[in-house]
Amino acid sequence: MLDSALEIPGALHAVLISADGLLMARTKDFDKDNADRVAAAMSGVQSLSRSLAFFADDPGQRWQQTLVEFDGGWVFLISAGEGAYLGVSASQDIDMQDITFRMQQLVGQLGKFLAAPPRENLGAFQ
Repeated sequence: MLDSALEIPGALHAVLISADGLLMARTKDFDKDNADRVAAAMSGVQSLSRSLAFFADDPGQRWQQTLVEFDGGWVFLISAGEGAYLGVSASQDIDMQDITFRMQQLVGQLGKFLAAPPRENLGAFQ
């Protein structure tokens, strides 16, 4: 499912990570060792980004996305549900509107897979 993000010209890799930095999924052409390293780093980036909420007038506002620019491209990081984040790396000439729209579509699709039903009473110790 993540590979659909790479249909946007200029998109390079995509990862789905947990809040604690564990890799949940990656695009097929992104090797696991690099994806694990990126997952841990993106977790830190997301945490730092959330701490910048002091700029908001309303303390109840939540972090939505982070964009990091490099000499040769971009990294996009957005919330993908409770405790999950979607990151995409892209070349410098990516259409930002297209990739962010595709990422939002993916989050909508992933939400169905990431949602876990609440646990029922599995039996209490007596």
